[in-house]
Amino acid sequence: MKLKKRLLGFGVALMCVVQASLAQQSDVAGKKVNEELRTKAEADDAVAQGSLGQRLLFGIGGIKDEVEGVKWLRKAAEKGDAQVQFVLFICYHTGRGVPKDEVEAVKWLRKAADQRLPWAQDKLGSCYRDGTGVATNDVEAAKWYRKAAEQKFPPGQYHLGACLLEGRGVPKGAEDGTYWLRKAAMLNHAQAQFVLGLCYFNGRGVAKDEAEGAKWLFLSAAQAQEDTKQKSNTSLEGTIGEGQQRANDWIEKSEKPFAREW
Repeated sequence: MKLKKRLLGFGVALMCVVQASLAQQSDVAGKKVNEELRTKAEADDAVAQGSLGQRLLFGIGGIKDEVEGVKWLRKAAEKGDAQVQFVLFICYHTGRGVPKDEVEAVKWLRKAADQRLPWAQDKLGSCYRDGTGVATNDVEAAKWYRKAAEQKFPPGQYHLGACLLEGRGVPKGAEDGTYWLRKAAMLNHAQAQFVLGLCYFNGRGVAKDEAEGAKWLFLSAAQAQEDTKQKSNTSLEGTIGEGQQRANDWIEKSEKPFAREW
């Protein structure tokens, strides 16, 4: 028994040494990549500038310097790299490496959206919807959502569908709204699946079909459950368990049956 414990302890120690060695080798390799990128970036290579900026921003390669990272990102963004322009938007939007500035953030977001980057188009639509960095404008919001939707970007399809259902920035049209919601739902967008399910239950934009509605609600709920599992840690597991118990207690004590109407 003692020998087994010693062997187990030795094995654990050996694993720690190996992991530390691998981590050190990774840091050395990462720093070498950063040095190579810096040489190219200083020679005005846009790709290298964007890569170096993101590595410094996120601390890839053992060195994290958000301020310098943004400096290199801006150089690449000024050369027209749409992906980097979107990252620069996030920096200004969140105040990462630069003071938070929503107007400057939207400036870079628009540049990326103008280059047909679908997630930039969708996000610009939300900026117009919420009045973030620009004046609120529902028509502009719907316009940018449509651009993203037409590129088969699920959030854009969902947002456009919601605009059409509500008549926000576009003429109200339930059938057109459910058309775009279905496209997003088919691409596994959980919120679109949920809203589409409600549309089927209420016969909104589609023929009323409670079974079809239940299908989409179940699919949406399954995604939410999976997302919860992935995000759960040890401390949350107890909380979730307690929440389930409270729900069970409430069901047992409740005098009224669950409503069948949605």
